[in-house]
Amino acid sequence: MDTATVIELARHALWMTVLVSAPLLVVALVVGVTVGIFQAATSINEMTLSFIPKVVAMAAALAIVGSWQIGTLVDYWRNIFARIPGLFH
Repeated sequence: MDTATVIELARHALWMTVLVSAPLLVVALVVGVTVGIFQAATSINEMTLSFIPKVVAMAAALAIVGSWQIGTLVDYWRNIFARIPGLFH
């Protein structure tokens, strides 16, 4: 296995991490900013007001994109396992 292959595998692994985690992180960011603006506008400083909507939104987002995430990860790992015989010769 040469260094170009290792770098390409690491680059692909990092890209898959970004691709799979992006939908949930975007949802958390949007909900967090929205709740933060609401809290700043109303001067409400309740901790659960920012936590509970994020949890609900993340659960909804996971229900919507979870099957796509699992499918993407399964395809990635199938590709990795298919490449194993050719990596060490």
